[in-house]
Amino acid sequence: MNDWEKGYIKVSLNHSKNSPNKYSVQYLPDGVIKKVISGRLKVIGTETNRPTLLFDSNETVGAEIPTVLGEKEYYTVKGTSQVEHIIGNKRFPYPKPLHLIANILNACTNSDSLILDFFAGSGTTLHAVNLLNAEDNGNRRCILVTNNEVSADEAKMLTRDGHKPGDEEWEKLGIARYVTWPRTVCSIEGHDVKGEPLTGTYLGSERPMADGFAANAAYFKLGFLDKASVRVGRQFKEMLPLLWMKAGCFGRCPKLTGQKIPESMVLPENRLAILNDNAGFKAFAAEVRRAPEIETVFLVTDSDSDYQSMTKGLRGKITYQLYRDYLDNFRINGAR
Repeated sequence: MNDWEKGYIKVSLNHSKNSPNKYSVQYLPDGVIKKVISGRLKVIGTETNRPTLLFDSNETVGAEIPTVLGEKEYYTVKGTSQVEHIIGNKRFPYPKPLHLIANILNACTNSDSLILDFFAGSGTTLHAVNLLNAEDNGNRRCILVTNNEVSADEAKMLTRDGHKPGDEEWEKLGIARYVTWPRTVCSIEGHDVKGEPLTGTYLGSERPMADGFAANAAYFKLGFLDKASVRVGRQFKEMLPLLWMKAGCFGRCPKLTGQKIPESMVLPENRLAILNDNAGFKAFAAEVRRAPEIETVFLVTDSDSDYQSMTKGLRGKITYQLYRDYLDNFRINGAR
């Protein structure tokens, strides 16, 4: 029996005068067909005189999320007012509404998920993560990535006044410093950029915005490191935050207290461990095995055979070879 006879494909006359096609064809996605076969999606019948399937709910999108979100709280104007409430102006155009992103994250993540937003904009994603954690006592973590660009009009104005990217006058108007980070700090601490307590409560709850959130946030500036210095281990201090992120952003980001690179770091609270001197691997491996919280291990060695040998002594752990894996991941356009 073919897909049309099974009701998976619908062929109809095309009534559009502007279309060159006499018929239009619609078909069910593979994911929906699997739900029909397994019985997860209830079929209540077929259309008259044709085998096209009929369903009793809007589940054909593959999840319990409607295809069109029409609630007023999802309108862009809501996002604009939410940012203005904290920043004091409408400088960021078309921010996503807080409760739209919160509802999407609630449907698509778990209470301990790590959420990565490569286009952070005004910072709505992190704000929504903190709100969800407050509502369900979750432990979601969030990484925001954004550049620090200014608007086209601001760029013209700054250029006219003799400023260029990198100058303090230019950078302080960039989106990261002017909107994303201030919103992050203010929403966590419960005040606006002038230090005044935020008024009102969050939608759907009696939680005052002035209460803020029990959350931590750290600001990192992404820059370029000299690959030769990285290869010989001279940029370890600068790389440490990135290793922490790679391991899942658990706990506070570890810091070095001095310039000396430690032979090893075993950090159960961060669920990671780093070995900088493989001569001490035996003691390092024993310490890692005594810390079941450790999930990710970074091993600094130029020898592939040594790396493979050490990974065998760390079974069950996610391991990476430094600094080769780092250099391979951050090589631009294949340049060596």
